[in-house]
Amino acid sequence: MSTTAETVSTDTGGLTGFVLGTVEALGAPGVGLLSLAEVVFPPIPSEVVLPLAGFLVQTGAIGLTAVLLLSTLGSYVGSLLLYWLGRAVGLERAARVADRIPLMDASDVTRSADWFHRHEGAAVFTGRFVPGVRSLISLPAGAAGMNLVKFSLFTVAGSGLWNGLLIGLGMALGTQYELVERYGHFLDYAFYAAIAGVLVWAVARRVRRRRAERVG
Repeated sequence: MSTTAETVSTDTGGLTGFVLGTVEALGAPGVGLLSLAEVVFPPIPSEVVLPLAGFLVQTGAIGLTAVLLLSTLGSYVGSLLLYWLGRAVGLERAARVADRIPLMDASDVTRSADWFHRHEGAAVFTGRFVPGVRSLISLPAGAAGMNLVKFSLFTVAGSGLWNGLLIGLGMALGTQYELVERYGHFLDYAFYAAIAGVLVWAVARRVRRRRAERVG
C-alpha cells in the first residue's frame, strides 16, 4: 500500500478507518467482501465503502479493474443470497425476519416488493440506485420466482454501474487528500447519527406497538 494510504488508515478511525484497514489488509478482495456485506447488512453503506476504495485506487494502493470487478462480484453474491432466501421462505416470512433485525423493518421489505411489482425486472436494475431498496429488492425477485439469468444480468449491470460511479467519485476526491480526510470524518458522523436516529425510532415504534396491543 502507498505511503498516503497507510497514513490515512493510521490516522482515521470509525467506519472509515475500518474500511481502509480492511482494504489495507486484504487488498481488492477486501472491497469485494465489504460490498457483499453491504448488501446483506445495510448498516455498512456502499456510499462509504466504494468512494474510499476509489481513493485507494487513486493513490495506487489497489487496481481499478480489480476493485470494480470484485466489488460488483461481491454485490452480486450478496444479492444472490437474498434472492434465494426470498425464493425459499417467501416474502411474508422474509418480512417477519427483517422485522427482528436491528435497523431493518418489515416495511422495508414491503417497499421493495412494491417497487418490484411496479417495475418488475427493471426494478432489479434501477433498485440499485435507490436507498432502502438496493439491498432488499432481491427478496421479492426471488419470492416471485424471477428468472435467475435475467435477475443476474440486471443485478450485475445495476451494481456495476452504481459501484463504478462511487469508485469514480472516490478517485476524483483522491487527488485532494485533505478533502478526502474531511469527507471520511463527515461520513462517520453522518453514519453514527443515522444509526442513533434509527435505533430511537425502532424502540419508540416497538413501545407504541406493545401499548396498542395491551389496549386492544
